[in-house]
Amino acid sequence: MAMHLNEDVDTDGEMHDINVTPFIDVMLVLLIIFMVAAPLATVDIRVDLPNSTAAPQPRPDKPLYLSVKADKQLFIGDRTVTIATLSQTLDEQTQGNKDTPIFFQADKSVDYATLMSVMDNLRKAGYFKVGLVGLESPGQG
Repeated sequence: MAMHLNEDVDTDGEMHDINVTPFIDVMLVLLIIFMVAAPLATVDIRVDLPNSTAAPQPRPDKPLYLSVKADKQLFIGDRTVTIATLSQTLDEQTQGNKDTPIFFQADKSVDYATLMSVMDNLRKAGYFKVGLVGLESPGQG
């Protein structure tokens, strides 16, 4: 007399349960990919930004940063540029799309004349959608 312990198994030995191991493997691989890719999407130019009390705005998918460091060096993303090559480099980065928003960040020790010079060159190049980047104030609610 034989005893049958598992009645869910068909006579041919097939089990009808979902095997989740491949799904877990895929999710772990995706997690690792996103953990590696996330730091690459940030700008690595360190600038001492001034504080702002304005409400933060949502960021676009692929922002374009124009940075001015304390020593008045210009950067588009991580690429060093000069005032003379600013227009050409922006055209390359935006593929000629003048409606691309440009996030302009400058060290708080940079003088006003330098900021206006960069802004004038942006306007001459046809880029009018310029957002100024600053730090949020700690007391903001």
